[in-house]
Amino acid sequence: MSRIKRGMTAHARHKKILSMAKGYRGRNKNVFRVAVEKVEKGLQYAYRDRRAKKRSFRALWIQRINAATRLHDMTYSRFMSGLIKAGIELDRKVLADIALKEPKAFAKLVDSAKAALNK
Repeated sequence: MSRIKRGMTAHARHKKILSMAKGYRGRNKNVFRVAVEKVEKGLQYAYRDRRAKKRSFRALWIQRINAATRLHDMTYSRFMSGLIKAGIELDRKVLADIALKEPKAFAKLVDSAKAALNK
């Protein structure tokens, strides 16, 4: 009967963790026991920050829209309320992009929001 050599699964597991730890500093990238901790913590950060990224981008879009609307003597909340009343359904990402790249088109949106609020 042939002899069974062990260690293939352990070697594969070590290799997987150490490849995920590439780019870390010092022992974090080449000592398995330390690399396991750092990789697990990195995965926790990645999970958390995938959600935090959505929040921070929404905040950025709101700041950009607010800055652009204040150039037209209006606040963000009044602008958004006017857009809803005017029946214009654009999300904040698109509005921020329009405010940044096409100020003339954004000015028309502000005018239509003002008109809807005055009705």
